[in-house]
Amino acid sequence: MQEIAQPLLRWFDENKRSLPFRAHKTPYRVWVSEVMLQQTRVAAVLPYYERFMRELPTVQALAACPPEKLAKLWEGLGYYSRARNLQRAAQAVVEQYGGELPASYEALRALPGIGDYTAGAVASLAFGLPYAAVDGNVLRVWSRLHADDADISAPATKRRMAAEVQAAQPAQRPGDFNEALMELGALVCLPNGAPLCGQCPLQALCRASAAGNPCAYPVRAPKAARRIEERTVFVFSCDGRQALEKRPPEGLLAGLWQYPNVLGKLSVAQAIAQAEQWGVRPRQLEKCVERQHIFTHITWRMTAYYFQCGAAPAAFIWAAPSEIAQRFALPTAFHMFFEEMK
Repeated sequence: MQEIAQPLLRWFDENKRSLPFRAHKTPYRVWVSEVMLQQTRVAAVLPYYERFMRELPTVQALAACPPEKLAKLWEGLGYYSRARNLQRAAQAVVEQYGGELPASYEALRALPGIGDYTAGAVASLAFGLPYAAVDGNVLRVWSRLHADDADISAPATKRRMAAEVQAAQPAQRPGDFNEALMELGALVCLPNGAPLCGQCPLQALCRASAAGNPCAYPVRAPKAARRIEERTVFVFSCDGRQALEKRPPEGLLAGLWQYPNVLGKLSVAQAIAQAEQWGVRPRQLEKCVERQHIFTHITWRMTAYYFQCGAAPAAFIWAAPSEIAQRFALPTAFHMFFEEMK
């Protein structure tokens, strides 16, 4: 393991991507970028990150941000609990540490929503502390290097590999070492299709490459099949405004805005009857659209009815499309129906 650091860091110095959170590396910027990058591609994160930093450039600004504005800044990025946890942690940092992230793995780990990976990433990348930051890229690289057939989705495997990564870190550049492993997984030791072994600085040390079967790793236990859920979505329009409602404060897409919807796939007659129960008087069905949205554990199959209506009951919030675009955070599952309307 001690032979890994030198060729890996040399490769990283020559090949690392130029990214905004690397150019101006502060603890706050490292933290926000690492949270955004969890389960999300770099290309998707970049515009969100840059806008987030313009609007909320400090821990104090994030701590004081109105929740509606924060949700709008995160709109479309997914896994919305990340944004709520960011703000909870920022508020704790302001209260406990005067607005400066603590230079301690244990103190970082104790903040709301910060787990082993994020604490290790901030500790090593921002403060140069010798802690591992093991994400999916690192697990893939590490399992191939060692031809390790342990299930990487098992917590015990993650803990063991994190300890091995930490033991291999060079004393002077632990953050760069962590980042180099992630970069290698993103650019060379690819997740889908064959890895680019001929470009890998660690090929001579890689047991999976030597055995000619790098795609056999990493090993994962099969995932449970996603549950299928049918939903009917109502896009009501009345005098140029659309009906919205807020989702419950807990659970999936907590606290975000949505078009009114119900479980099940309703016929047109059933949909009209449901609208009337809410006090809405449909005058014209403009169109019917079917879409699908995939979450981690569930797939929504959605049928959306676009109705022009003659009443705007107080059961909903009614907003013009321009207002929705500027103020209301619609998760992707519902935002696609907003885009369809346009």
